[in-house]
Amino acid sequence: MLRNAFEPWHLILIIAVLVLLFGSKKLPDMARGLGRSMRILKAEAKTLKADEPDAAARPEAAPRPEAAARH
Repeated sequence: MLRNAFEPWHLILIIAVLVLLFGSKKLPDMARGLGRSMRILKAEAKTLKADEPDAAARPEAAPRPEAAARH
């Protein structure tokens, strides 16, 4: 259904609408801001992945005290 979703004329039309809405002077600033936010998101995701092995190393599969008290 979405096999040929974006063709070159679709992209040209999207770019033209963006230029008309925001003007050619604001587009570089918007692209710069988007790039900065993507870099921040990437750095935060990398730190979350780096913290993940520490959490996996903790033995969370040990029985809980309340579960052991019931047996």
